[in-house]
Amino acid sequence: MMPTRAIGDLQVSAIGMGAMTLTQVPDADIERGVRAVHAAVDAGITLFDTADSYGPTGEMGVNEQALIAALRQHPDALDRVIVATKGGHTRGPEATWWVDGSPEHLAAAARASAQRLGLDALPLYQHHRPDVKVPFEESMGAMRRLVDDGVVVRVGVSNVDSAQLDIAMRVVGDALVSVQNEYSVLERSGDEVLRRCEEHGLAFLAWGPLGGMRAAKGLGGAAASAAVVAERHGVSPQRVVLAWLLMRSPVLIPIPGASRPESARDSAASVDLLLDDEDLLLLDGRPGEGQ
Repeated sequence: MMPTRAIGDLQVSAIGMGAMTLTQVPDADIERGVRAVHAAVDAGITLFDTADSYGPTGEMGVNEQALIAALRQHPDALDRVIVATKGGHTRGPEATWWVDGSPEHLAAAARASAQRLGLDALPLYQHHRPDVKVPFEESMGAMRRLVDDGVVVRVGVSNVDSAQLDIAMRVVGDALVSVQNEYSVLERSGDEVLRRCEEHGLAFLAWGPLGGMRAAKGLGGAAASAAVVAERHGVSPQRVVLAWLLMRSPVLIPIPGASRPESARDSAASVDLLLDDEDLLLLDGRPGEGQ
């Protein structure tokens, strides 16, 4: 059985699934992506992460619509899973990434996401990225109002530092339940924020846990230590890294992407991989270390 971890009052699978890879490239195989979502649900994954800005074009909501359509095609999936989404990014000309943390944008974006997902209220709505043009306290005030207005049940913040997390905790209050920052065997600059999440009982959703969408396939080459441990156990380097992340902190929930059913099943299987002290010593070292 898939073990669970807490996001506020919710219990979700210890491994989540990031939906970005379902639609992020123009030639994405949508049907294969549907099978990947179904494989994740069948493997016990109950947390799916998306955002209104994910997709290959400037159109908003593409990924949310693809994810919810896939979940609707699986019997009872929507009764078993939590769909977390994000707002605060926009897409400009040529599908460039822009940021809009204004209260007006966040209010409209959250309502649009809820409508696309067919939800009365968003179970977890995450502020995607701080906007240097808008005081972070104002953005957080907008997130708090979304809770007060019944549009959002729980709030998360993403791509924040410790000072911004402090502001979020103060303004949003007990509705703040999670942080989503990059964290992997290759990227550990989030250690300070991770420790603060442990101190305050916040979930830490690790995006890019396999090194990011472009690096995930070649992870064993980039992280020699993971390749060595993977050979010892007869599993993939990706499974090793996810198992290591689960042992890194009890509040950490990796959300690897998957566009193939095989990848979703391999990620879910990481909860059953037991790493010993020798494995951890090697993985805890510099990412490029091998033997």
